[in-house]
Amino acid sequence: MLFSEEPRMSHLVEIRDLVVGYPVHGGLLGRKVGEVRAVNKVSFTVQKGEILGLVGESGCGKSTLGKALLRLIEPSAGQILFKGEDILTTTPARLRTLRREMQMIFQDPFSSLNPRMTVGDILSEPFIIHRLCASKDIKPSVMELLKIVGLRPESYQKYPHEFSGGQRQRIGIARALAVKPDFIVADEPVSALDVSIQSQVLNLLKDLRKNFQLTYLFISHDLNVIRYLCDRVIVMYLGRVMEVIDRDKLIDPSFRLHPYTEALLSSAPRKHPRETKERVELQGDIPSPASPPSGCVFHPRCREAVDECSKQIPTPQAYADPHHLVACIKRREGAQS
Repeated sequence: MLFSEEPRMSHLVEIRDLVVGYPVHGGLLGRKVGEVRAVNKVSFTVQKGEILGLVGESGCGKSTLGKALLRLIEPSAGQILFKGEDILTTTPARLRTLRREMQMIFQDPFSSLNPRMTVGDILSEPFIIHRLCASKDIKPSVMELLKIVGLRPESYQKYPHEFSGGQRQRIGIARALAVKPDFIVADEPVSALDVSIQSQVLNLLKDLRKNFQLTYLFISHDLNVIRYLCDRVIVMYLGRVMEVIDRDKLIDPSFRLHPYTEALLSSAPRKHPRETKERVELQGDIPSPASPPSGCVFHPRCREAVDECSKQIPTPQAYADPHHLVACIKRREGAQS
């Protein structure tokens, strides 16, 4: 078998005060004059075997955070602990070894595959680069991968342009599986697909998690997808974590959420034409990441903001129960009173 069961830990990934900044250059000499923090002091953990959702509107730093976890983008500060080892301070040789255990499924199945290589060559590369098996065993292993992700054996000889979007995403999933990873970052893997194909890919990811004990960080802007697939959810806004919550509480109408999470939920499409729900309209536009607001970054658009919100940066703290974290001064005061 290509895959085998291994002992599991409870904490697989731990992020501590992670910062990812992009320099801003200006002047005649193009010197650095500032920094845009796409991810600003983000902390969370990923439990072994769970699907952790990461949701937020476009530009909030979701994809940047996902790529930083695998060091496809270099963070500016913080720690990324994978099985207790900080991958930001490890040697290049050790990082290459860790690449086998951490993989990524990219958002765009059209640009993430080399158009000049056959599917067989694309899926053979991980076995060759990481020396996973003898040369004679590579093709049988690739054929097994194709079967696992629901593609026909004749796909081996075809090129990416000969497949539909959903089939290309299956190829991307197979490529991530080739090295037997423990942790997969899925960066909006269904956003570029038709709705009818999205459900097939989501069900495939669920089956793979069950069969091979995988752990996912699943990035999406679609709350309906997040609620269907994930066990816990992180809500981001302008580079910061607003809330960490169990999926069941996210869909409980009686449970009080962060004001931004409530606004996101209210903007999601209704599941039924007769469904009624309060519409939370946010005022103004998203502030520029280059000059974020003081205090809570959401306070200029929050209908519950108080004076203290513009002065104090709230950190995610327990609200209602130890597993529900909210970065909101108003919620924290409500829990204490």
